[in-house]
Amino acid sequence: MVKITDISPLEEPKFIKPIAITYELDGEIKKWEAVISHDAVSILLYNVDRDAFVLVKQFRPPVLNANKKDGYTYELCAGIIDKDLSDKEIAREEILEECGYDVPLSDISKVTSYYTSVGISGALQTLYYAQINDSMIMNEGGGLLEENIEVIYLPLSDAQKFMFDESYQKTPGLIMAFYWFFSQNQ
Repeated sequence: MVKITDISPLEEPKFIKPIAITYELDGEIKKWEAVISHDAVSILLYNVDRDAFVLVKQFRPPVLNANKKDGYTYELCAGIIDKDLSDKEIAREEILEECGYDVPLSDISKVTSYYTSVGISGALQTLYYAQINDSMIMNEGGGLLEENIEVIYLPLSDAQKFMFDESYQKTPGLIMAFYWFFSQNQ
């Protein structure tokens, strides 16, 4: 079991930058607390051999802090845009790193882009899709050491129920990606 042992102000952030935004709206000066963060990519992976979505189960300390559950979330494969590569190239790297699949760039297609955490950061997330198979598996995945990622196979037959099962902590991007997939495959 994981438990929080300390919460302290962030002195030297690596990935985010807390800011205060002062703006004028309707002639009134206002302030808003925000965070500058990286844009990101996420990838909906459908394994045709297993008839399953490939997801990541990852420990997220803020989720543990917010809800006092275990802090593990079910998510799409994803990563921040912090390199001098195209978004699609970063998506390909994340698929290999987190899920263990080597997917050709030509097999990764853009679905859409949208803004996340709009009340605090407004980072842009670009959703990709890739149809994969077991011949593309190169390693077990698992991400970087500090990420604590488990690769999960969610059978397509269970995905619609999973979307609304609140016992699973999941992201809205995952739910939206499933909606997109099912709307394309009716």
